[in-house]
Amino acid sequence: MPASPLPLSPLCQLPVGMTGRVCELTGDDGFCQRVREMGFGEAALVTKISGTTTTLCLVNGTRIALNHRAAMSILVEQLPASAR
Repeated sequence: MPASPLPLSPLCQLPVGMTGRVCELTGDDGFCQRVREMGFGEAALVTKISGTTTTLCLVNGTRIALNHRAAMSILVEQLPASAR
C-alpha cells in the first residue's frame, strides 16, 4: 500500500465521531487474523462512536467494542470530513 499522506494513529486516539481508514494492524498473526475477520481489514472504514478505555466503533455497519490494547494495535488515518 502506498504511503499515506495523512499521519497514522491508533484507533483509540481517533476523535469520537470521526472516521478513519485502517492502514496497518500490529500485533501477532492471531490477533491480526481475528480483527480482520471482525471487519478491521486494511482499507476498512471505521467510525469511533465513544470510548477511552473501551473503544466502541462502527465498522461495516456493525458496532464493535474493543479493549484499549486492541484499539492501540489498529492504526488508522483520520479522513477529512469531505472524504466520508
